[in-house]
Amino acid sequence: MATNNPGSFIGPVDATRVPRYAEPTTFARLPRLDEVSRADVTILGIPFDSGVSYRPGARFGPGHIRAASKLLRPYNPALKVSPFANQQVADFGDIGVNPFDIQEALTTVQSAVTDLRADGSSVLTLGGDHTIALPILRSLARDHGPIAVLHFDAHLDTWDTYFGQPFTHGTPFRRASEEGPDRHGAFAAHRYPWTALQRERPRRRPRPRLPGDPQ
Repeated sequence: MATNNPGSFIGPVDATRVPRYAEPTTFARLPRLDEVSRADVTILGIPFDSGVSYRPGARFGPGHIRAASKLLRPYNPALKVSPFANQQVADFGDIGVNPFDIQEALTTVQSAVTDLRADGSSVLTLGGDHTIALPILRSLARDHGPIAVLHFDAHLDTWDTYFGQPFTHGTPFRRASEEGPDRHGAFAAHRYPWTALQRERPRRRPRPRLPGDPQ
């Protein structure tokens, strides 16, 4: 692997030496995790979409994100930063999750995130449908206790059940709020306003009212 910062961090492959379409595909053409001694940030692909209610295909997301990321440059002229020059970022690859057993898949995701975070590395996940948010929050909460979540989404994902099932892409933040790892009181959403039911549900949670809760 080429390095943008010799003697320090291993960065993306130099596109002036190796064509962007060559070599194994990793995120932004960064090194694999097994090619570095330690990563400050680890990229983890979670090819899972068994929790969706309508359109499948998110399981192919990690691969397509990596393919598109071949065009990313090591320097961002708009922000005037070189994100890979001051920290080691590496790609672990994809984990194998059971597409027929959501509970087993949730356990697999939580274990993988926990293992990769064990040496202090931050984990950036490539999904995957929104069901995977729950095991990631569980992993973080195990070490840090209740955490805050800044959630940008077209949907709130706080349904109680969907077709009678409590673990779907529309329920992860409801489960997280009930279990405790997710103690945020508001979501950032767009496309439509809060409904009366969505305003009422947070009031039913056994926790103190927080600033910013919907009126």
